[in-house]
Formats: sequence, C-alpha cells, structure tokens
Amino acid sequence: MDVDGKIALATYIPADTFFGAPYIDSDEWRESPLPHRHVHGGFRDTDTRFTFYFPTEDSYDGRLFHPLEGAHAGHEDAFGGPMGDVIGGLALISRLGGYMIESNSGHIGDDIDPRGGDDPTLYGHRASVETARFSKHVAAQVYGAPPHHAYVWGGSGGGRRSPLCLEYGTGVYDGALPFMGGGEIAAHGVTTLMKGAQVMAFASMFNVQRLLRHQAAGVIDATRPGGSGDPYAGLTTHQREELANLYQLGYPRGDEFMIFSPMGQIWLWSSIADRLAAEDAEYFTAFWTQPGYVGHDAPDALADDILDVTTTVSRVVTGRELLTDPAYAGPEFGGLRVMASLMSAGPDLPMAIEVEGLGDGYRLGAGLQLVSGKAKGRQLYCMGHAGSLLSADGVAEANLLRFRDVEVGDEIHVDNRRFLAFCYYYRHHLMDEPAFDFLRPDGRPIYPQNRVPTMSPLMGVAYSGQYEGKLLWVHHTHDASLWPPQGLVYEAAVRAVRGPEAAAERFRLRWTENAEHIPPAYLPSAPDRATSTWLIDYLPVIEQSLLDLVAWVEQGVEPAGSRYEFRDGRVTLPATAAERGGIQPVVSATVDGGERAEVPAGTAVTLRVDAEVPPEAGTIIAVEWDLDGSGSFADPADIVGTPTAVSLTRTHTYPTPGTRFATARVWSHRDGDRDAVHRRIPNVASVRIVVT
Repeated sequence: MDVDGKIALATYIPADTFFGAPYIDSDEWRESPLPHRHVHGGFRDTDTRFTFYFPTEDSYDGRLFHPLEGAHAGHEDAFGGPMGDVIGGLALISRLGGYMIESNSGHIGDDIDPRGGDDPTLYGHRASVETARFSKHVAAQVYGAPPHHAYVWGGSGGGRRSPLCLEYGTGVYDGALPFMGGGEIAAHGVTTLMKGAQVMAFASMFNVQRLLRHQAAGVIDATRPGGSGDPYAGLTTHQREELANLYQLGYPRGDEFMIFSPMGQIWLWSSIADRLAAEDAEYFTAFWTQPGYVGHDAPDALADDILDVTTTVSRVVTGRELLTDPAYAGPEFGGLRVMASLMSAGPDLPMAIEVEGLGDGYRLGAGLQLVSGKAKGRQLYCMGHAGSLLSADGVAEANLLRFRDVEVGDEIHVDNRRFLAFCYYYRHHLMDEPAFDFLRPDGRPIYPQNRVPTMSPLMGVAYSGQYEGKLLWVHHTHDASLWPPQGLVYEAAVRAVRGPEAAAERFRLRWTENAEHIPPAYLPSAPDRATSTWLIDYLPVIEQSLLDLVAWVEQGVEPAGSRYEFRDGRVTLPATAAERGGIQPVVSATVDGGERAEVPAGTAVTLRVDAEVPPEAGTIIAVEWDLDGSGSFADPADIVGTPTAVSLTRTHTYPTPGTRFATARVWSHRDGDRDAVHRRIPNVASVRIVVT
C-alpha cells in the first residue's frame, strides 16, 4: 500500500462532463477511528465534495463501499462522525474488506449547486457515481489495482438514492443495499422532479399527533401487548376519522408511540415548506377560505392550536449547550438532545432559541421568521420544542446558518397557519398509488383536489427498477418515517421491468421486524417502558445483509428474502420462521399462557418464550429477559448456542402493585458464535402483567 505517494490527477477525465477536473485539498494518514489514509477533495466548478478512507492492506480485500447519507445529504463527512457511528462507520467497512467513500451528493448542506440548479439527476445519482468512479482511479494508486467490486448502500435518504446509483451507475457499482427507502416509479432516464407519497403520509401523521396529543396514552396503550386493541376508544368522530386514515395510508400498527414522539419526520416539513408555499400557494389560501377544506368548514378543529405571535428572543442555544447545560438535562429535552448529537453541521451551530409569550398554540412545524436584527428575513420551521425552547431548520441559507447572527432581543414572528393547513394536505393531493384509493371511492375524490407538488431536487428522480447487478432491499415493519408500504414499491418496479422470475435473479426484499427508523438508543422512551423493550437495533441486520450481498454478487450465493402479506395498508409477516424466511429469529412470548395476566402482588407468574431462526440463518445464541420494562435485560437464560429453536419457561413474582411489561430478547448468529460482537441478529416479544 502506497501511503505517501502523491496521487496523480491529470490522467483522470470525468465521464460526466458537468464535473470539472478533480482536486485534492487534504491527503493525510489518520489513526482514528482506525488506521487509514484520509483523502478529501472535490470537482472543480461544482459544489461536489468527497472523502475517501483507505484502510491498511491487511484489512482490505479489494472492495469499494459507498454509504449514502440520509435525508437530503449535503455532507461528505457524515460517516466519519457521529452519524457514521450509528450504522458502523469505517470499522464496519473494514470488517467487510473494503475502503469507504463519501460524497455530499453534489451539494453543500440543503442548498443546491448554483450551476446545477434544480437538476435532480445531479443530486440523486450523478455526483455519487462520478465520485465512485474517481475513487477507483485513486484506489489503483493506493493499493496497486482498482477494486474488483463496488457496492452502494444507505438508509432513509441514502436508501432513496442508492438504487438510483445502481440504475445509472452501470459499470461503476455491482450491488446495492438500500434500507428504509421509497419513492415513485417512472421510465428509466427520467429527469423530472419526483412526487412523494411520504409528504402526504407525514401530513396525516402530524394531524393525528396534533388532534390526539391529549389522548396519546390511551391510543398507545390499546395497541401494546395485552391492550384493548381498540385505539379509537374515547375519541371524537373527527379524531377517529384521522386515525383511521393514517392507518389506511400505511402507518405501522404497534408503533403508535412514535406518532407522538416525532424525530426526523418533521425535518421533511422544514425542508419543503417554502417550496410548497411557492408551488401550491392556492392550497394554503383555499384551506382557510373555500368550502371542502377543514379550515373553512370546521374552524373549531383548529382554533385552539393557532399561533400568530410576534415576540422576542431571550436566549440563543447551540447544540453543545443542549448536550452539556444542566438546564436542558430533563427528560422533556431528550429528543432535542438526540438531534443535537447527530447533527452533521457541528455542535457549535446555534440550533435553538428560547422565546416568551407564545401561549398555548401548537408549536411543532410553526414558521419562525426573524423580523429584526442581522438575520432579519430568515425563515425557519420549528423541529422540536420543550416549554419556551424551540429548535428549527430550513433550506439553503437557513439550513446552513440556523440561528447564527441572532441575538437576544431580536424580534421573531411565530406563525403556524401554514403547518396547520399542511396537516390536511393528504386529503387534497391524492397520489396515483393504491394506498390513496380509500379517498377516491369509485375513482372520484371525496375532497377538492390540488396539483400534487414536486419534491426537492435533492431527493433525486423516480425509480425505474432497471439495473444491472444485484439489489437487496431491507425494510422495517415498525418504521414511522418510511412506512412498510414504501418497502413494496421497488419490488413492483423490478417485476414490471423483468417479470417475476428474472426479477428474482437480481432483487430480494428482506423484512426486519420491530425496527424503527433509527436504533432505540437514540429514541425517547415511554415513562413506563424503555424503547428497547419493543424495538431493536437493526445495524446487525444491515451488516449481515451487506455480507450476503457480497456473497450474492461475487459467489452467486442467493440471499434469503422474506415472505409477507399486504392488505388494507398493512404488511403482515408469517408467524413461523420457515414461512417467513429472512434472517431474523421469530419470537413469541406468553404469561400464564396468554398475552396478559392479572394477578395479586406476590403471586408467581409463568413466562414463556418460543423462538426459531429461519432456514440457513444460523442458530440462537442468547435469550435474555427484561422483567420490569426498564430495558436492563439483566436476566439471561442458559443457551448453548447450537439450537435453531428454543422454548423456555421461567417464573417470576412481582411484590408490589402496578403494570409491568416483561420482554424476551432473542439473538441469533449466522455462525452460531455465542461470543460474537457483530452480526448478532435480535428480535423481541413482550407480555403485560397487571399486579393488583
């Protein structure tokens, strides 16, 4: 491995003529997070930047891995920072025998390339493909030969764009692993802006959150293990309608807690609000003034939530202060601290403000416009709040600067009318997808319709399903950001292009049960139950799936897909491991033979867990119980690590009254290695014990 030689650039000619000659502005050896040559640069006359990470030869097996950042991207160092640690970072790539590359997908932050304009092909795939192509030129000088295979992968926004890289990067990539992706379908070669069903879906979710926030506990409890099963109990007619619509659009049952604890979903609103207001101004006026819209027909459904206040800033708060100031240590600030810890823009960026005098209106999604001071005119949107503290984001300059140059005493206008109208957006912008058919019985829309707007160009173009190579799609059953129906879109596209049999040669869909958009360690917990007792960390599934993709591409070993049923906006997985397939253990639990037990204090209950791994998925290597909902999982069972199925029982006595959720967490491993640190595949199952 050449660790000191100067990289020759003159012999590389970009294949895409949009890009100027490559340049390197940093080339150095780094020891952290593991020894590697760290190369940073870009392409002249563009906003495209890249970072290459070349580990030592003893951990390199000739592969290129290109992770794509989530959301809109815009950073070429995301996987070298905290976000990279969430899904494995450079250490994961080294275990896979590769070097890692990143690009900012052709733009800086949430702003567009001035020369590229609104061209979605640039941000969706072209900048990434050219970066990967150039990295092979550099790798040939570092290692003596270019990589023999290349893989592109990513989650969320990275899951949205990684299939595009495979579709339009023929000869550059050999395989792709998107997880939690989604989008619409169009003919290969499309260059127009994309429409997005998830925009409409999030609108419905935000509306349910707003309308049911005071009934949240009942809705959540009804859908937990041993609950009533009726989340509609006690709701008004309007609340029932909106919750039913949310389910019809595909919101995952069993993850109702996340409706009322939004994370990245609200970012989408902050990133598109200005665009929607410009493209669809008629809707935001009609909502309040025309028949057929709730703002006109039923203003009482909104009156108590309206905010339209001009007030002053009393404190400007950086990400670092959110993480370290004792004033923000309380649980009400937990979600804001998580977002601050994951920010790619750095901890010293002012990302929140404190204001006074807002009243009781609905804060989430509210527009925040500075009306005095150095930042006068800047428009942001509330991403999270706790009391008088508001965090915010926006697009272009607002995304890059947030509250920089804002000072105590500056005036700010807080207005949420645009967001309240957005909460009903899904009714009036029906997509062509079947999920929206319940809003157009007999093909006729129930509500007045407006033109469906386009997504940001930073999201790329529509999928075509036409590609060379292999694609393994991983989707989650409990993802509140990219709902289960979005996991079905690409499979339908590939089958339409190739037919079912030929599609199976290039495509697999693998479901992960009980997984959210981000791991539970980064999610808030309920007051009575830790998030880790109903959700799992899906990173081991992704790492094993990347290994399976490599084996499929390089050795022809076909990966296991998952079977499922889709009906009424809901994905259901088979109850047995043999029927379900995939790689995750199937787990069920009972207490005294059922999902719920009611016993006097001091009375023993019998807990049982049954678990089985799918064929060729390895063995069960660990079973552990959390008996009180704390998430401690401090009660492991004695497992030898060789069986493919286990049935275990144990007794436990609760000495004091209260409701407990007991959870069994089961781990499997492809090689049956009980001591393995990586690729330990988890699943969970819970029961309810009511102690009187």
